[in-house]
Amino acid sequence: MKNANDGDDTLLEEQMRQRVAQLSAEMESSNLLTIQVTPGVVWLQIPEAGLYILCGAPSEVVKHLVRRGLIQTVTRAGVTYETGPNAILLSDLLVQNGGFANLTEFPVLQMLYRQGMIIPGHPNNTGVKPLLIGSEAQVKAQMAYIYRGNYGLVSKEEIMACGIDEKLADIMMRIKLKFAFGTIRHPSELIDSLVVGDEPLLIRNGVTVQRVGFNCYRFGFRGRTVDVDLNLPPQIPYQPPYALGYHRIQQPYYAVLHRGEGDGWDPNRPSMASIIMLQGRIYLIDAAPGVFYTLSALGIDISEVEGIFHTHAHDDHFAGLPALIHSGRRLKYFSTRLVRAAVTKKFAALMSMEEEKFGQFFEICDLETGIWNACGGLEVMPLYSPHPTETTILMFRAMDNEGYKTYAHWADIASFRVLDAMVGEGPQDVPRSFIEKIKRDYLRPADIKKLDIDGGLIHGMAEDFRDDRSGRLILSHTDRPLTLEEMKIGSETSFGAMDVLVPGYQGYLYQRAFRYLRAFFPEVAPDQLRMLLNSPILEYNVGTIIHRVGESQAAIDIVLSGTVAYLESTFGVNNHLAFGSLIGVNLFFGKQNVFEGTYRALSHCSIMRFSNTLFRAFLEQNGILTQMETILDKIDFLRKTWLFGEQTSFASLGYIARETERVVVPAGERLEQPTVPTLWVVLEGAIEISDAQDRPLEVVKAGGFLGESLFFQADLGWHFRAKQESILYCMQQAEVLEIPIVHWKMLEIFEKRRRVH
Repeated sequence: MKNANDGDDTLLEEQMRQRVAQLSAEMESSNLLTIQVTPGVVWLQIPEAGLYILCGAPSEVVKHLVRRGLIQTVTRAGVTYETGPNAILLSDLLVQNGGFANLTEFPVLQMLYRQGMIIPGHPNNTGVKPLLIGSEAQVKAQMAYIYRGNYGLVSKEEIMACGIDEKLADIMMRIKLKFAFGTIRHPSELIDSLVVGDEPLLIRNGVTVQRVGFNCYRFGFRGRTVDVDLNLPPQIPYQPPYALGYHRIQQPYYAVLHRGEGDGWDPNRPSMASIIMLQGRIYLIDAAPGVFYTLSALGIDISEVEGIFHTHAHDDHFAGLPALIHSGRRLKYFSTRLVRAAVTKKFAALMSMEEEKFGQFFEICDLETGIWNACGGLEVMPLYSPHPTETTILMFRAMDNEGYKTYAHWADIASFRVLDAMVGEGPQDVPRSFIEKIKRDYLRPADIKKLDIDGGLIHGMAEDFRDDRSGRLILSHTDRPLTLEEMKIGSETSFGAMDVLVPGYQGYLYQRAFRYLRAFFPEVAPDQLRMLLNSPILEYNVGTIIHRVGESQAAIDIVLSGTVAYLESTFGVNNHLAFGSLIGVNLFFGKQNVFEGTYRALSHCSIMRFSNTLFRAFLEQNGILTQMETILDKIDFLRKTWLFGEQTSFASLGYIARETERVVVPAGERLEQPTVPTLWVVLEGAIEISDAQDRPLEVVKAGGFLGESLFFQADLGWHFRAKQESILYCMQQAEVLEIPIVHWKMLEIFEKRRRVH
């Protein structure tokens, strides 16, 4: 007998089969799903294989993933934690368009701790480690960089090499081991790695990967494939995860300008950082990620920055170093030898270069701990602060009519609870007297003190400063709102806010212009320069076109502050002009009647405008009219090129122009192999690069350059031949490497050409 419910059962079974088929189809469609997170970054997921791959890891990429909803907070088995990637595909190029492409420190920390992959008893601790995927060179570099990022200096001997006596070095090493839970572990104990070649290679659970082109990878799963391209579009840098408004900043005598109050996880704010302004000079405190973007939002160009004071090497204070190299001169690097050693080792590991290179990009200015160091009118006192990597907190002071005014920047301090837990009498413990001194240093009074209150095992707590006698406490370095109790202890600040410690009554833009013109015209008497400076200063808002292509102009401009872009279509130029750049000199010398390109304000900026009559009188009275015409003609071409056009100062370009030889190469003729490092910039024509077997590799056209490998002592066996009659600028001065942005770009193109060819 047929059961009356048989029909219902059959219908239910059919519905279940349909639902299973639907779920299967949904799961299949979610496998090999790619999401463009931001330029140069792709999310790839294969849920059935348990793989979620972050493709590309520039600075603050974790914040991008949070904003896109690819990292979420969930609760399972009564434990609240974050989701996110469990593998990272590395870029073949470490640096793209001036920014680090592979900064895996924070993504790996997010996997280990915020996802719980390393926490004992955590539901997400299944024995699977974070996985780095990429070329052998980049995997090796990332392992070394993460190692130094976790620990800084890794032995008492390395600490003592910085001038620390053995007794103090022993205490510092004990503190380091307290943070490291008793042992320094190589990253291979925490992270898996996979070196990828041109053939498909199994990742795990049936997923394969292979390299199919430069910075291009193919992933496969169950007969389907998807390609991921990690190359950034030309002229497009890695993007910040947050939007910042634009500010027009005035310069008092001595002030603190706030440019970040978040931490490495806050998706809405830049990481904790400040700017010290003194006597018209600008100093950064720390190299937080996105430093170029934050400076532009504040109307400050990188060429205006005098130097950086550095507290330590964690990525939320370190990852902006490449932007600081985008300068026409070496910025002053202020830190203790201890901090510099840790930063240098991490930088060198990341870049796969010798530690000595760091001093080629920055002007090293070592500070002594525990005393006031004179730094060009500013005084600074570094104080040791316990942290997993070598760290100093910084106190600044300058004098006014009433005495010293002080600013204390307490980035990455430890809570008193954590410090007290280190105290003991055992061989691995820290003497109480040492910890009590740290606490007293933390509580030194200042007119303004900015505090790290991120809490946890390696950050400070507001509660410890309830009785601090400072004039104003600013609570910072967190990704959450302040609690009511914290609001009773300290205040908040916002991006672009300024605390004036000593007001100013001088025109610092005019002083800055005088210093620059004196460097550019060293043979000219100061009274003649002051005649030139008796000219108006014009202010432009962000986005304003200062001069448009095809426009005539009866004056010459000099950039005094802010970021100005030069846009020109013939060479495809989109360059940022450094402070002191002259605009309109070609029109002045009659090379053309109208502007060939467009000048646009990328931030609020200030321009001084000289009339043509005044500028001609200045040059003629000082007997340099003809000389300047030749030099400025070369400068005008060089700054249209990608290599020299961005941030290279007029003073540096002037030196290069004086030493540059013009060379004509007939069609089909090879360039002679030089006996000294030589750089060629193509003015007209085209030069073909061929390998040792005479196979064509690349054609360099007008505005491009070649010969950079000769400066890095690399004999690649390449030959250079003119495809047509060509005119080149020939440079044989090693000083081109003294210009950080030029050095950096030459290194970037050298690595790219070597890998591609």
